[in-house]
Order: sequence, then structure tokens, then C-alpha cells
Amino acid sequence: MRIRGLRTPATAFLAAGLLISGCSAGSTTADVSMAALPRATPQELSPYYEQQLSWRECGVVGFECSTMRAPLDYAKPDGPAIKLAVSRKKATGPGKRLGSLLVNPGGPGGSAIGYLQSYAALGYPEEVRAQYDMAAVDPRGVARSEPVTCLDGKQMDAYTQTDVTPDDEREAGQLSLSFRKFAAGCERRSGEVLPHVSTVEAARDMDILRAALGDEKLSYVGASYGTFLGATYAGLYPDRVGRLVLDGAMDPSLPARRMNRDQTAGFETAFRSFAKDCVGQPDCPLGTGSETDAGKRLKFFFDELDRAPIPTGDTDGRKLGEALATTGVIAAMYDEGAWPQLRTALATAMRDKDGAGLLSLSDSYYERDGDGTYANLMFANAAVNCLDLPPAFDSAADVKKSLPDFEKASPVFGEGLAWASLNCAYWPVKATGEPQRIKAEGAAPIVVVGTTRDPATPYRWAEALAAQLSSGKLLTYEGDGHTAYGRGSKCVDSAINAYLLEGKAPDDGKRCSQG
Repeated sequence: MRIRGLRTPATAFLAAGLLISGCSAGSTTADVSMAALPRATPQELSPYYEQQLSWRECGVVGFECSTMRAPLDYAKPDGPAIKLAVSRKKATGPGKRLGSLLVNPGGPGGSAIGYLQSYAALGYPEEVRAQYDMAAVDPRGVARSEPVTCLDGKQMDAYTQTDVTPDDEREAGQLSLSFRKFAAGCERRSGEVLPHVSTVEAARDMDILRAALGDEKLSYVGASYGTFLGATYAGLYPDRVGRLVLDGAMDPSLPARRMNRDQTAGFETAFRSFAKDCVGQPDCPLGTGSETDAGKRLKFFFDELDRAPIPTGDTDGRKLGEALATTGVIAAMYDEGAWPQLRTALATAMRDKDGAGLLSLSDSYYERDGDGTYANLMFANAAVNCLDLPPAFDSAADVKKSLPDFEKASPVFGEGLAWASLNCAYWPVKATGEPQRIKAEGAAPIVVVGTTRDPATPYRWAEALAAQLSSGKLLTYEGDGHTAYGRGSKCVDSAINAYLLEGKAPDDGKRCSQG
């Protein structure tokens, strides 16, 4: 189980990546604040800021594509460049054109272009699409932008099936070896780009794109990890902030161990919401008792799978063990619309010993195709996370000390999520980022959206980010699932639409519910 974190409408189980590997020192928030970059563009970056994008058709009706150049290393702007894929769909009109609206679905590792072309430029409110050119750039190392690669399909199959609840020293050693092999594969296949895929660098890339698109200020909708990317942009360029929506917010001040534990609690909250619904359904495989009882039954089932995986009918011979089953359950926590599918998958697995349904959910989470190939999502996810913060744990011994804390946060998922947090301990590139508050002094109003029972980005993170930002406005969605915009709340949608179209930010503290 390798956790990330996003579920946005029409994106399948796209990634917003969390379980960021973070500071080994505990749970306090950072005292350091992000410093803005100088307002004047450095002369050595002028060739990048003055570049003209050459637009072309890109095989999707209504969309244009281009390639943008940025420095591979901003500390050496005269050195090699990295090529970043860009796409847009021009404003449909009529009415006043408001410039470009960049979108990012999270991850890290989610393709912003894929999100743009499959959902945002088609499914965002018509009035928003009428007045904005909808645009996206795949961040460096992601999808079409010189993607990080680490393992082939068979190696990735083995990696995703590694036991993440080791019962003894031998199994703990196998898990550590799995993380080492993953990291070594990334270094071998993507060593040149690996030190340069941080969120700060991706945010600086977005400013080059802003200039290339001809916009004085950046307007942006970011979900999940995309909120960290957007907040980082605001921290670096507060004077260039236009209309920023940060939906499913992260708290940039947290060290990763604290962040991982918070997210573990978030998945427990989401599971209890699912369980409460499930036990009231006639087909619930977790019984008819309390949510606590349902959690115990699920954990017992995971333990059974750890001892004896069950068939799935998979053509590659994969069986459903604890790791894949847990990932399948977590995948369905991102959107309450997936709960019926999860009930069926659990029933089939628990009663009929057929793991096909849970395997399908797990494959969607990992973006594994039917031919056994994987998208680069999980590779980029690890590469960005391990660069943005120091590792959450330095050794298996560190994990063992924190198990009670994680299991308290989630009796169902805590053990596995604690061990999954060990992944960056073996990363070949030293982290360049650190936890820090983002104030963005002088920025225009920024709308921060939090969902009260969000599994991947707990609501407290939205509260924290809105409080840090000097111009943050907290919009609360009282509901389930990950992110809020476009998920059925007219209150949320109308508030965000008014902000994007008219610049009217909602009152700080505004609360909305479904419908």
C-alpha cells in the first residue's frame, strides 16, 4: 500500500499524493515562513519568460498543445532546460475574457493535462469556461513532462504486493528491500531529473507559463496536493496572485510524520462514515453492528489475507493479499459514490473468496492498465514527496516506536500506513524542502476549501492553511469524500464560481452542505 491522495470528479481514482515522507522529528508545526522571491525577474531567466509558445492541435478536439522550456536547475539558469507539456482550451465566449485558468488535480503525480482534457475544460461550469482559457501544465517529472520512471510492470506488481504489515524481522527486511529497489530503480532510470522535481520548482515553472500565456496574474484551481503547489506559488509570488482556489487543502507547516499520522486519522474518519452507511444496508459484508465492529471485521479479513491470499482471476496470476486489498478499500474512500462498489467487492472477497473486485479498485488507484503497465503516477509521487520533505522515518526501528500512535489514529489502517511512511528513508536524493508556513503577505484573497470528512486531506489542514495565508478565506463543505468543488454542493459551487468570475471571495468561515 503506497498512499497518495486525490479523488476529483471524472478522474477515476487520480492521485493526490500524500503520506508525504516528512520530518523525522515529531509533530510540531514549523516556525519558518516561506520567503517571497524578488519581484523583478532575474535577467538570466528572461529567455524563459520571453519565450513564445508554439501551439498545435493535439488530437483532442478543441484543445491546443505546446511545449514550454524551464531551467532544469533554477540555481543554474544557463544550464540544461527541461521541456514541459502544456495544453489549453480557449474561452468559449461570449462575454469578457478573464485570461487563463490553470488547473492541477494533485498527486503529486497526477497529470494536469489529463485532468484538463478529460474533465476541467469540459465539466467546469459553462460560465467559467466561457470566460477563461482553461490551461494546464504537467509538472516536471509527471506524465508528458519528462516523466520519472522507476520500475517496469512486473517489478511494480511485486512492489504493490509487498507486505506492509510485517510480522517479524524477516518481513520488515523484505519491506525495506522493496523500498530500496524502488529508489534504486528511480535513480537508474531518472537520475538526471530526480533532484529537480520539487514543488518549489514546479511553482516557478507555473510563473513562467503565466508570463508565456500573457497573464499579469495567475488564476488557478488546485485540488489536494495541487493546493500545496498553489500555496507555494502564492508564497513565492504574492504580488502575482489572481484568483486562487485551493480545494482539499494541505498544511505546509507540518513535518511529514505528523502529516502522515493526520492522514491516517482521516482515512479512519472516512472509513467510519462508510461503515455507518454499510451496516444499514442489507448487503453489507461487515455485519449490522457498530462502525467499530465493522472495522474489527475488516481488520480480521485483512489479517486472513495476510496469511492466505485469495484468487482474483487475474491473467498475470496476481492474488489478493492484504496489501492490494487495503489499497482497494482506501481507493473507495475518496468518493462516497464508490461505496456501493466497495460493498460488492468486499462481499465477493469475504464470502466467495473472489478478490477480483478489490483488485480492480487497487489497480485504478495505482493507474495499472489491463496489459500490466503502470502510468508514472506513483513514480512521480515518490520523487516529489521525497524531495519536498526529509523522510518521516529513518529506519524500521523508528516505525516500530510510532506504531501505537498510528494505530490509535486508525485501528484499521494505522499499522500499514505507518510502515508505508518508511519509503523515503532510502531515497537517493537528499530532500531540498522543509516544513514552513506560507503567509503570502500582500496577496489578493485566496479561497481555501476544506471537507469535514475528507480522507486524504483532513479538514484541520484547510483550517491551518487558511489561517496561515494573510488573505486566506476558509470555505467549509460539511460532507464526505475528497475535495468539494463540483461534487454536488450548489452552495460550494456558487461561492467558487462567484469568486472566479467576479472576484468576490466568500466570507471567511462560510459553511456549505450537500445539495
